[in-house]
Amino acid sequence: MTPLHALLAQRIAATGPMSLADYMADCLMHPKYGYYATRDPFGVAGDFTTAPEISQMFGELIGLCLAQTWLDQGSPARITLAEIGPGRGTLMVDALRATRGVAGFHDALAVHFIETSPSLRKRQAEAVPNAVWHDDISGLPDVPLYLIANEFFDALPIRQFSRDEAGWREHMVGAQGDTLLLGLSAPAPIDLLAHRLDDTKAGDIVEHCPALPGIVQTIADKIEALGGAALIIDYGDWHSVGDTLQALQGHAPANPFANPGMADLTAHVDFEAIAKASHAHTRVTPQGVFLERLGITARAQSLAKGLTAAALEAHISAHRRLTHPDEMGNLFKVIGLYPSRAAPPPGLEA
Repeated sequence: MTPLHALLAQRIAATGPMSLADYMADCLMHPKYGYYATRDPFGVAGDFTTAPEISQMFGELIGLCLAQTWLDQGSPARITLAEIGPGRGTLMVDALRATRGVAGFHDALAVHFIETSPSLRKRQAEAVPNAVWHDDISGLPDVPLYLIANEFFDALPIRQFSRDEAGWREHMVGAQGDTLLLGLSAPAPIDLLAHRLDDTKAGDIVEHCPALPGIVQTIADKIEALGGAALIIDYGDWHSVGDTLQALQGHAPANPFANPGMADLTAHVDFEAIAKASHAHTRVTPQGVFLERLGITARAQSLAKGLTAAALEAHISAHRRLTHPDEMGNLFKVIGLYPSRAAPPPGLEA
């Protein structure tokens, strides 16, 4: 039993079952025992690998996309280049390197990271020493905002509901002896799911991320008022149907309730909810299509010229992993937020 498991079991014994969102929040961000508060989860030695860790091409193209958006919006003299949930800072390093040749872009930007994990802030400071850190997006400066959110929203806590003939039942985390497990609340009407009665049936599961609309609206409001753009990249689909909660530990699927605080917990992102919370947004585009539109194949061919043997094979594999429909190319989606008076970011369609 992990230390966090013991704390959660005590709380459940005292106050009853907790929502899945409360459980996920403690598992991921408990200040002493939470997953992100205690480790660097990325790479071979961690529990998962994100796109920026797979290849430099990913961050390079994201950076160039935002730099072109900056040019298209008249090259404002002072901007925020921000990343929310920046991991080790790898994506930002690649984005900054790729955009050094864009005249005036680096002179205009200041890098801001939104990150609450002390261990990850330390890694980010090593990668981008001049960055400014915030606990949330409310502290970003009032200048045009060019923001990256890669695999951020999937880690936000979710609530889960099952529909039956009597209404919605919320999935609650309870305890049976030393075992944590999911149970169901009594059936009741749920106002926030009233609009889902038309596209669901008895037995369907729907997920709701309480924090997502507020975060997206804050970003979208700033972009609408001041200019800029946001690129949101994650796995998910247009709206939530089904149980998508998953745990990863040591690059393998794990029981989400077996070792609280020791595994990464995520759920698929509801892109419809992102769209509803924004002003102007692009179509949801598969990651592979987006990267191909930005020129990843030409970049891959250029980088391949100096590679041989195992290095070349790894490079080819990375390109395939990022773009192929059977890999990340279709599972991951991209949506762009931009001012209603401006054009969408390159690679995305309105």
